[in-house]
Amino acid sequence: MEEIQIPIFVESRYKINRKRIKSKVSEILIQHEIKGPVEVSVAVVGDRKMRELSRKYKGEDKTRNILSFSLSEGESTYLGRDVLRLGDIVISYPQVIKEASTEEMLVDDKVNELIEHGLLHLLGINHE
Repeated sequence: MEEIQIPIFVESRYKINRKRIKSKVSEILIQHEIKGPVEVSVAVVGDRKMRELSRKYKGEDKTRNILSFSLSEGESTYLGRDVLRLGDIVISYPQVIKEASTEEMLVDDKVNELIEHGLLHLLGINHE
């Protein structure tokens, strides 16, 4: 479904399976009956960048495994060409490695878990 656009930004030193990320995002959107055209961006960064984002947007001086930014908290925005822009998911690769190791799971599986978590936030489906 080419209606789903998933730009992925990865800091160069991290080895990320882009195809897997794209298929996970598509799978979740389809599960939740989100029809395209839709865009979700994913960024994979280091701890320093994540800490900076956390400080700026959450007021917390700490790194975290994931942040998701809805484009207009709670409401989806449409860009030209009627693309539903859900927002951005930012993942800290060093945190993924640490957690995958602690939880004895594959890094790609941990990334998928976080992608799902972040995307559900963007869809307004919060845990707890």
